[in-house]
Amino acid sequence: MAGLIVLIVIAAVVLLTIAQGVRIVPQARAGIVERLGRYHRTLDPGLAIVVPYVDRVKPLLDMRETVVSFPPQPVITEDNLTIQIDTVIYFQVTDPKAATYEIADYLSAIEQLTTTTLRNVIGGMNLEETLTSRDKVSTALRVVLDEATGKWGIRVNRVELKAVDPPPSIQEAMEKQMRAERDRRAAILTAEGVKQSQILTAEGEKQSSILRAEGQREAQILSAEGQSKAIETVFDAIHRGDPDPKLLAYQYLQMLPQIAQGDSNKIWIIPSEFTQALGKAGSMLQEGGGPPKEPPPPPARPQ
Repeated sequence: MAGLIVLIVIAAVVLLTIAQGVRIVPQARAGIVERLGRYHRTLDPGLAIVVPYVDRVKPLLDMRETVVSFPPQPVITEDNLTIQIDTVIYFQVTDPKAATYEIADYLSAIEQLTTTTLRNVIGGMNLEETLTSRDKVSTALRVVLDEATGKWGIRVNRVELKAVDPPPSIQEAMEKQMRAERDRRAAILTAEGVKQSQILTAEGEKQSSILRAEGQREAQILSAEGQSKAIETVFDAIHRGDPDPKLLAYQYLQMLPQIAQGDSNKIWIIPSEFTQALGKAGSMLQEGGGPPKEPPPPPARPQ
């Protein structure tokens, strides 16, 4: 019975020893193996065999790109204003051995290095340059951090400024300045709009006056031409009809009542030709017994 127990204990120790000698490293991970306290080798992803009780595997390192956001850091600008800046660092472990033995805590070291570098860069810029030159600040930080962390087996891929917060009083002054600038631009645009509107209105009135005057001129020209043609037509008709003096005297007597019509005609002046026309009309009645007949209308002109 005792021998059986001993065999069971030995088998358990053997299985435990074998289990300690077999290690599985996941993808994008790396392990540092120390043999008797000294660096021995680096475990790659996959199945690895180590010597139990002789080799010790340190905690695995993540070889993927890591994103770390640091808390706001107070930074003084060149014009003596204290601003709060949040930074975001993108880095990746490229050498597990250097990241393990060259630096005790690389994450804390990156944070402190970022803070000091940020203060050096921002200290040579004023507030306006800091707010408008984020790319410049980010590039300067990345260059310094990448150079410093290269010997630690770490590559800094990117540095971003997540937030740049000036003091509340400066923020209020900036908002007032921007509001005044927007009001000024709005006033300028309104004045320009009124100016353009007045110019367009004046141009429209000018064109309208010109077109109206041209229309009146054309109307007067056409009216004069019509009257001229009408007079010419009447003259031609009279000339072709060849009226005698008796007919003209009769027509003259017919037009006299129309001349005397109207409320404004208080005085009617009898022209000197009235007696002559009256004499001709009397002689015409004695000879013919009635008013002369109007001559027939002239024949139409050939087209």
